[in-house]
Amino acid sequence: MRFTSTPRGARLARRLVSHRLDAWGHPYTSPLNETLTLITAELTANAVHHGHVPGRDFHLSLTRTAPSTYRIAVTDTRGERLPHKPAAPDDESGRGLLLVAALADDWGCTPRSDGPGKTVWATAGARPDRVTGRGPAPAPPRPSAKMDP
Repeated sequence: MRFTSTPRGARLARRLVSHRLDAWGHPYTSPLNETLTLITAELTANAVHHGHVPGRDFHLSLTRTAPSTYRIAVTDTRGERLPHKPAAPDDESGRGLLLVAALADDWGCTPRSDGPGKTVWATAGARPDRVTGRGPAPAPPRPSAKMDP
């Protein structure tokens, strides 16, 4: 699908991926849905922030490549602004690609095949070690016998 190169377009793309995955049997709170939605958020935000050309949209595709493996591809028209090395953990910004690298099984960038620009893509699949970070709330701390004043 094609989206306006605006924060609203990025938000709508992220929601579309989450809804589509839910319809395909991966509920909203499943690890795969949450992982792919976060990857989509990062790639579309980068397309809006770094790949924006006035009057041009970005394109998003979500493709099932295996029974529980999906490929997200975000295409924009700024071919000269390629993704670069992910930020260091202590950098104040630029962590989007660091998150993508950590969450995706694979990711990369290719020149756009049908015009100027680039396609940044990532793949992720259902894995037993993939967790959401959600879970039961931690138990409250137990009161100590010794109380500090």
